[in-house]
Amino acid sequence: MTKAVTRGRWALTLSAGALALAAVMPAAAQATDSSVTIVMPGQPDRLDPCETPRSVIGRIIKQNVVETLVELDYSDGSTKPRLATSWQQNSPTEWVFNLREGVTFHDGAPFDAAAVVYTLERTLDPALTCITRTKYFDGNEITAEAVDDHTVRFTTGAPIPILPTLLAQMAIASPNTPKGVYTETPIGTGPYAFESWTQGQNVKIHRNDDYWGAAPGIENATYIWRSESSVAAAMVETGEADLAFSIAPQDADDGEMDKVYPNSETSMFRLSVDVPPMNDVRVREAINLAIDRRAFLGTIISDEAQLATQQVGPNVFGWNADLAPREYDPEEALRLIAEARADGVPVDTELRLIGRPNMFANSSELVEAVAEMLRGVGFKVKLESLEMSLWLEEANKPFAESRAPTLLLTMHDNNTGDAAFTAFFKYHSDGRQSELHDAVLDGLILDAGTKSGDERKATYNEAFRMIYEDIVSDVPLFHMVNYMRINPRIDFTPTIANAVELQLSGLKFR
Repeated sequence: MTKAVTRGRWALTLSAGALALAAVMPAAAQATDSSVTIVMPGQPDRLDPCETPRSVIGRIIKQNVVETLVELDYSDGSTKPRLATSWQQNSPTEWVFNLREGVTFHDGAPFDAAAVVYTLERTLDPALTCITRTKYFDGNEITAEAVDDHTVRFTTGAPIPILPTLLAQMAIASPNTPKGVYTETPIGTGPYAFESWTQGQNVKIHRNDDYWGAAPGIENATYIWRSESSVAAAMVETGEADLAFSIAPQDADDGEMDKVYPNSETSMFRLSVDVPPMNDVRVREAINLAIDRRAFLGTIISDEAQLATQQVGPNVFGWNADLAPREYDPEEALRLIAEARADGVPVDTELRLIGRPNMFANSSELVEAVAEMLRGVGFKVKLESLEMSLWLEEANKPFAESRAPTLLLTMHDNNTGDAAFTAFFKYHSDGRQSELHDAVLDGLILDAGTKSGDERKATYNEAFRMIYEDIVSDVPLFHMVNYMRINPRIDFTPTIANAVELQLSGLKFR
């Protein structure tokens, strides 16, 4: 069965998926009164605590198995105690954190200042490309020392006014977690302990009865993954599962079970700005003008999503409200391509258009439609869909020297509320996912990170203006929303926090 959705000249056909679950998959364990089954759109590739900012990992273990010193209140960007009970700033480059006493890791090791120092050292170890480091800590010089068993002093090279927010991203792991290699058995202090990971099937965690805080009501949680949105939705509808992430708009047809929420994710295509013909700004501008973003809203992308101009959304401090979305203008795209061709730019070179299965609901259909839009103005396009490991090779440095010109579909979340956690990672010359090497932009990014208040906002505003208007390094698409399907037996309202975590303690049984 198929459902066709159309806007303007673009007809987009979507698979409704198989609804006869017994015919296509083994049944998941039936939920019990004290256990839940959660459906993810894709399976994790690892479960290391230093990778918790990645949604596929963080939704399972962050604040469930492993905890942070500081917890972020995603509703307003404020911070509150978690494993640290209090903190104070002694100078622009020195902070002291007081730790919770009487806490132990699931393996029996004590939670103390030495464990915090060890976690920071492991996180910053260049032998691991942990996203906690590459997305949040890169560009900052930071060290930690144990003042006593329950006091840690952090010293930074330059002022980091938002250090508590930064530390809200660092999950504290047992000191028995080895350095230099990824672990598949996360050991933390959280209300749940890791039980098992059966590759290709599920991840299981169970309640930690020795938890230092309040005991949660859910005893066991099993995480499974289904790539078909319609299948995930049907599993919740039939009671086979309790909650499902990333339900596609066309499958979110139950007003009681389906909840829409902003997920802090921004989708866009990253352009290889150094590779001909994309090293000509006219070609990058033409690519932007050839894509009819509004055609997707209300069709394969929820009409609750917003058109994007930058990789941070309105919830982020540093978002530039003065930038206007580019409108669809294929005639101007054709003119720019012709002008570049006349100047000898190799505009007929084949472009790689790379997506990833289940990056978000209907992402494959979006990439296919964009390919046709680009072909409509004369670009030659090779469409590719890469699994996670291969996609990460394209997304992260080092980039292949002989690569073809590429449009890489990406989706970046910034639910921490500050542009610092996007700008360096995505746009500084040393950023792990940056295509750029502009000295002026680098200076703006580093300068903004040391400022506070209006000066900080204004500096990030100028950086995002430069990226969008002068460099044209991306094709911004949408500030996304998610649909979550929730079994009626569960009392839960999703929020922006669920882009990267799902605290089981927040789920209640009706």
